[in-house]
Amino acid sequence: MSVPSESPAPGPVRLVLTEVKYSLPEMLEELKTERASSTFAMEKLDQKEIAKLFKSKATRAKSKK
Repeated sequence: MSVPSESPAPGPVRLVLTEVKYSLPEMLEELKTERASSTFAMEKLDQKEIAKLFKSKATRAKSKK
């Protein structure tokens, strides 16, 4: 019976990061447009509705004695 050879432990993974620059005035204009759109308003509404689902409700129950 042959014993499988052990491979050396893998070294640290190197990530290559690149810098991306965006124009601040363009980003601000895009935000203004998104906030004015109905899609953004619906997202805010959906978040409120979702929060309501997970909100803990106080329940009244008779204690067992």
